Amino acid sequence: MEFGLGVSTHIGNWEIIRYLEELGYDRAWVGDSQMIWSDCYATMALAAHHTKRIKIGTGVAIAGTRIAPVTAHSIASINQIAPGRVFLGLGTGHTAMRVMGQDPIKTSEFREYLRVVRALLDGKAVDYTYRGKTREIQFIHRGRYFINLDNHIPIYVAANGPKALEATGALADGWMTVGGKPEVAGPKLELIRRGAERAGRSLPADFHTAFITTSCVLRPGEKLTDRRVIDETGSWVMCELHFFYELWKESGEKDELIPPYFANVWSDYLEHVNRFSLPENARFRQIHDGHLVYLQPAERGFVTPDAIRAGCLVGTPEEIIAQLRAVEKAGVREITLWPPMDHERKVIRDFAELVMPAFR
Repeated sequence: MEFGLGVSTHIGNWEIIRYLEELGYDRAWVGDSQMIWSDCYATMALAAHHTKRIKIGTGVAIAGTRIAPVTAHSIASINQIAPGRVFLGLGTGHTAMRVMGQDPIKTSEFREYLRVVRALLDGKAVDYTYRGKTREIQFIHRGRYFINLDNHIPIYVAANGPKALEATGALADGWMTVGGKPEVAGPKLELIRRGAERAGRSLPADFHTAFITTSCVLRPGEKLTDRRVIDETGSWVMCELHFFYELWKESGEKDELIPPYFANVWSDYLEHVNRFSLPENARFRQIHDGHLVYLQPAERGFVTPDAIRAGCLVGTPEEIIAQLRAVEKAGVREITLWPPMDHERKVIRDFAELVMPAFR
């Protein structure tokens, strides 16, 4: 089992990646959302320069905001600074697109994007279509090492739907998703394997699987309603609630999409959204305020024990270790924590000291 951190991409937050390396973490996933954070590649460049061992990559790069050759050249530039310890997380853009009031790109577009990026990072020539014109492209000046393609850059796809999961199996080196429950992994890994078979490949033995969640290690007597627990898990819980609200809204408000652990706060959350100061067509800016960075004070009441249990790794060290053993048995190779910025040092230190030694 590997352990990582989802990094809220402040340009100065390269230092938390250096601290992660010191604590023994394996991987840093640097977020890419242009209306929320600093630039992920600038932040990764600083982190790469100041570290020696930890793997660094996007968590995840968004296909809808950069054309495929630009994404390939950007991550290959970081690979020149930190050769062999760079990866590319890639997704359709749940938050990065929605905070502009746009939808994530379609799976068919994403699969084509993935095909082009994979070929370019493999140093191949590939047909690429831009504004209706198709031409064969390939990186040049390879011998000058403006970029590094000599050390393989794995691509890990963020995927949940069937088509995206099959594309992951066909073209990617790994898969990441949100959660932390073993029952999530099995059916989705089966769809990934099916996609690989249809593409005429077998999943490599080192195919990577990562769950992004967060954690709070409980002390004796602590409860899930305690302030510290809500402080350390709340921004993750609300990220999930925002995501399910967006899906519910897009579906025409189908209540079957509401997770059971949010059912008891759903009507209150709808009232909360209806009180926003912006009109409905601009509310996306307020819905995602605080995304994975901090918990809005007005949203603390939506962070219930049911939601914390469902979405986070919480409990005594022994209880969390048991949860991780079950996830590992289901085929997950990495757990990545994404705590709020104001509490991330405390969360990652607790986890490193009280949980990770059981897996080393």
